[in-house]
Amino acid sequence: MSYLIKPKNYQPLLDLKQTELGIKQIKEFFQMNLSSELRLRRVTAPLFVLKGMGINDDLNGIERPVSFPIKDLGDAQAEVVHSLAKWKRLTLADYHIEPGYGIYTDMNAIRSDEELGNLHSLYVDQWDWERVITEKDRNIDFLKEIVNRIYAAMIRTEYMVYEMYPQIKPNLPSKLHFIHAEELRQLYPDLEPKCREHAICQKYGAVFIIGIGCRLGDGKKHDGRAPDYDDYTTKGLNDLPGLNGDLLLWDEVLQRSIELSSMGIRVNKETLQRQLKEEGEEKRLELYFHKRLMNDTLPLSIGGGIGQSRLCMFYLRKAHIGEIQASIWPEEMRTECERINIHLI
Repeated sequence: MSYLIKPKNYQPLLDLKQTELGIKQIKEFFQMNLSSELRLRRVTAPLFVLKGMGINDDLNGIERPVSFPIKDLGDAQAEVVHSLAKWKRLTLADYHIEPGYGIYTDMNAIRSDEELGNLHSLYVDQWDWERVITEKDRNIDFLKEIVNRIYAAMIRTEYMVYEMYPQIKPNLPSKLHFIHAEELRQLYPDLEPKCREHAICQKYGAVFIIGIGCRLGDGKKHDGRAPDYDDYTTKGLNDLPGLNGDLLLWDEVLQRSIELSSMGIRVNKETLQRQLKEEGEEKRLELYFHKRLMNDTLPLSIGGGIGQSRLCMFYLRKAHIGEIQASIWPEEMRTECERINIHLI
């Protein structure tokens, strides 16, 4: 129950039928705009991958994947994906996608170690996307251009929701604010990273924090990132490391920031080796994905994930992700949510 935020006097703006229709319209409209903005084609994605190939996303390195034995493969273990960060890059190679174009897919995952609450569920649904780039694109300006294109799709989607449901007023700022995690630390030196996010998002409304995973001036990371997909150590902004980041919005219902997307320019051979060495994970170089990258059979790329349920939750002014998706919640959370007008599916 400690993870349940209880908005004072919460009243949903939409009933259950309106909510379901809104979810459908948002998902269809946003993915069409995302595809157009970034020149992405839709592909079919796996729900699980073989264990031990280095394909599954390690997230912060401590989350346990859901796994099961495969009878016809001699009980070899399969893992339900955490995300498709590495699988997408393999797919770009297999599909021979040209620079400037890419792919997107509906990613469905199970994260059994999530701390359940308003924003975190056992079930994860997001648009995973990846686009082929060239060496000259591996810079902070290109990253910002891609982020701004995604944010433009978010702005258009918010207006579509307003046209559909006039009681939901648009509140996204016209421009996204960019800041490096080190600059954010210096701006709020007495706050913990999550509290810094809340403070900067309340001020600007929409923020992209650069440099997730790199060590800051105090020797700590703003947040964790697996060392073998995003490039968070290459110097890129005012000589600060990081070609990746998180996109956050200020949520008026919850009165806090919410992370809608993580994305970044992906590691090349040099940064892969450097980041694995920093984390003491050089043994991963023997895995299938990492061998492909070291053997120059994977393209340079940029990519990320965008939370579908969280995006719908934000647009429809919902207080709990369980108002958007069906999942499992502690019974005491369900009881308390019902008491305060949060109707979990």
